[in-house]
Formats: sequence, C-alpha cells, structure tokens
Amino acid sequence: MAKLRLGPLLRHTDGSTATVWIEASRPCAAEVRCPDGAHGTARTFQIAGHHYALVPVTGLTPGTSTPYEVFLDGGRVWPPPGSPFPPSEIRTPGDGGAVRVAFGSCRWAAPPADEHDTVGPDALDSLAARIAADPDAERPDVLLLLGDQVYADEVSDATKRWLSARRDLREPPGEQVADYEEYTRLYYESWLDPEIRWLLSTVPSCMIFDDHDVIDDWNTSAAWLADMRATPWWRERVLSGLMSYWVHQHLGNLTPGELAADAVYAAVCAAPDGTDVLRAHAARADADPAAVRWSYRRDFGRVRLLMVDTRAARVLDEDARSMLDPGEERWLREQALDAPGSYDHLLIGTSLPWLLPHLVHDVEGWDAALCRGEKGPRWARFGERLRRAADLEHWAAFPASFDALAALVAEVGSGAGAPATVSVLSGDVHHAYVAEPSWPSNAPVVPEARVAQLTCSPVHNSVPLSIRLGFRFGWSGVARALGRLAAGHGRVPEPSVDWRRTGGPWFGNQLMTLTLRGRSARLRLERAARAGRGAPPALRTVTETELAP
Repeated sequence: MAKLRLGPLLRHTDGSTATVWIEASRPCAAEVRCPDGAHGTARTFQIAGHHYALVPVTGLTPGTSTPYEVFLDGGRVWPPPGSPFPPSEIRTPGDGGAVRVAFGSCRWAAPPADEHDTVGPDALDSLAARIAADPDAERPDVLLLLGDQVYADEVSDATKRWLSARRDLREPPGEQVADYEEYTRLYYESWLDPEIRWLLSTVPSCMIFDDHDVIDDWNTSAAWLADMRATPWWRERVLSGLMSYWVHQHLGNLTPGELAADAVYAAVCAAPDGTDVLRAHAARADADPAAVRWSYRRDFGRVRLLMVDTRAARVLDEDARSMLDPGEERWLREQALDAPGSYDHLLIGTSLPWLLPHLVHDVEGWDAALCRGEKGPRWARFGERLRRAADLEHWAAFPASFDALAALVAEVGSGAGAPATVSVLSGDVHHAYVAEPSWPSNAPVVPEARVAQLTCSPVHNSVPLSIRLGFRFGWSGVARALGRLAAGHGRVPEPSVDWRRTGGPWFGNQLMTLTLRGRSARLRLERAARAGRGAPPALRTVTETELAP
C-alpha cells in the first residue's frame, strides 16, 4: 500500500477549486475527498525516485470551510490515526469580507521536541498551536513564505550526520547539500515537523525562493557566478535546487488553469520518469534565466498579489545590472497595471526589501558604482569583495531597478482607479520594520495610495547582536550622513524617492499579518514567545496599526 511521505500541503484556493500537494512512497492514484462531495484525483509523477502529485479539487462552495481526507490507491492516509490536531480544512473565499495575509521569511527547521531550540520558538509552530487550539478563531486566508524555506548551505546537526553517512564530507561541497536527494532531506526535516505539517495542510500558502534555498549570495554578481561555475560541484547543486524548488514550491503557486497550460508540467506527468524533463527545464533556467518565469500573480477578491523573483531573474553584467530581466520587468508592469480599479490593494512580494535603512541603501549604491568601475579597477576589486562579504545585493545594489520600481509604484498608486494601498512585502534581513516613501513635489507622478515597505524576518532563525546593533544604527541620522558620504565618493545620485522608518526595528521570530477589508488595511506584527512549562509557544502582539482607515 502506498504511504504518505510528505504533505498534504494546501496550496491554491479560490471560490470553487483548490490544489493539494503530496509526496507518496510509490506510484499511485492520489485522491482528496470532502464530505460535501467536492473531490479531486491525480496520478503521481516521478522525479529522481520520488513520487509526487498535485491534486486539483473541484466542486467546492464559495465562502465555506470543509474538512478533507487524502487517499492513496483507495486507502486513507490523512489525517493520520490519533492525530492531536483538528481536521484539515479547505476554506474558500466568499464575496466581500476581509482577506488576511500572513507573511515572513527565513526558517530553519525546528529541532526535535526533545532538543533545546537555540533560536527560540518557531513563529509558524506558534501560529499552528493557536489555530489548533481554536479552529473557529481568526486565521490567515493565505500564508506567504518569502524565501529561505530551506537552507541548503546551513544544515542542522542531524542532517550533517545523515550527509556523512551518504558521502565523504571532506569533499566539496562538504556540509552542504549536493544533489536532489539531499534537497529532499531538507524538505522532510522542515515539513514533517508535526505543527508545520498540519498548518500547511489547512492554511493555503504561496512561496518564492531566496538565496539560501540554493546558496548564500546566489547570483550576487557576474564575477560570483563565474567563480561558482568553475567549481566541480556547482552545476549539480544549482540544477538540483531549481528542480526541488519546482516540485516542492513552484507547482503549488500556480492556479489550476496555469497548471493545465504548463508544458513542462504536462511533460513531467506524461513521462514514466520525469527526471530528465525537469532537469532540462532547470538547465534552461540556469543558462538563460529570461527563458523561465518563476514570478506569479494571485488575486484574492480585490487584493492582488504579485510575487516577484529577485534571484534567478537578475541581469548581472556590471554595465547593465538589473534586479529583473527586461521580460520580467514587462511582466511586473503589465500585471500591476492590468484592469485598473479592479483591486483595492496591491501586494508586491519580493524576498529582498526595496527600502532599507539609509546607510545600507547608500553603501549598496556606492558599492555598485565601485564594481562598475567608477573609481578604477582596484576599487572595483575591493567593491566585489565587499559586496560578497556584506551581502550588498538588495534593490539598492541595482539603482536603475530601484528607481524603476519606485516609478511603477507611483504610477499604480495614482489616478482614477488607484488602489488604497501598495505594500512591498519582504524578508531576508532578520528583523522587521515598516518604511514609507515620499516622492518629491516635482516628480512626474506622485501616488495618492498609501505606500509601505513591510519587512518581516525571520520566522525561525538566529538574530546576532551585530544585526541588532547594525540595523538600529542604520536608521539613525548619523548613519544617514555617513551613507551620503559613501554615495558621494562613488558619484551616486540621490534616489528618486525619500523614505522614513515608521515602525521598528523589531527583532525575534515573528510574523506580520495584513487584514484587508474593502479599502481599509490593518497591520499586525506578532512575535513567538515561550508560554511556560509544558505549554506550546504563543504569538504575542508587538504592534498593530492602520495603514488605511
């Protein structure tokens, strides 16, 4: 009998359909059944000896909550016998009503229950405990995971022991994952956590990668990429990373209609073994990033989400550096400007923050100028070393892209049909803050919409003292003055917008939640905290504020 190895994950939901992702122990027919008659079936497809299915569920009723069960070859495998959690449900949106979007990034897998958690309680574990304790209480309508869902380059002690039993860790890449099988280990470790497994089975999720899903500083520069391609292990690492991302994360981001039209998905499902098909797709994505789009759009009633790939879609040539290739830029613009007036809130999900502390922003612009050769070859070599050492690779390190995003946000947020809010949702920097931009009075367009950079990280990771001190200082007036000195040295012009921090910085394992109702928007930040001996961790509200009344 086929067994459930991983999942189920509830991914896409709309008024009448949903998709449920699973991994099975062998080839089989996967089925999702609901007591109201809604159901779906799919055959598993095979990748590198593993068997997966993305089950489209149809016949759901808008505005309802219905429990579901998972069957493999007719045998029930979910929920497991004796589960301490409530039934997994598919909640479909109805007309009107609030849309609650919870988001964060950067999650190390939680250690086993009998081991001490050195970085504190997991925010997602805490969310799961709260929902399980009161299933009828408020919960997110969707969970946005904004990068670093797994850490291919910073594995746990348990995974190191597993790797050492598989190969000689004295050989590169050492204590990092090397191939597809080792990537699956990361997902098992992360998603088999009982609380996370149940949470992802009952709250829909949208995901996008960041660097650690492949390797730290992934695609930071052309010189970095050339160095990596010269190593004997990199090609297998990057292809396996893209393949595992496609299977575990990307497929579930797509709507049923997009899946039906996806040629790669069709070819993988049609093949007895889809490994070669998917590997060729990953190789194409690595060789020609513009040929494959990882970004996607989701609409939740009158809320539009544009999840943007800011890793694989980069143009790295120093004379034409861009966060997004031209096709990706056109896609983002077309989606943001499609049917103006049809949405009240625009969410732009980008793993890397657009608005940073002013010191960091100016140093990244200065470093980009050095690497471009503005001060000569010696400074350029120094700039490249600094860029890698200090992770200077956010939107500010691509000045033209920073200004292009500012112009797009202004255009979207102005004129007839403008949304009430435009929010840039990000993670990466291991703390949380709110920053709000302002446009000069002589700008071509000044938005009427409320615009905010909402950054929330980590969900479960370490926050060293250096990060706490550095980012607190980075927002100060003294830091801003130092940043302008650096920018002056590199002859970096003033950015096209100014901004100020209006909340934070906050540190800890945390989640942000946007509650969007009509044209109103409310933001809440919650931090995971231990709740006493024997009690599950709890989310405590740190701050709550209105973005739009």
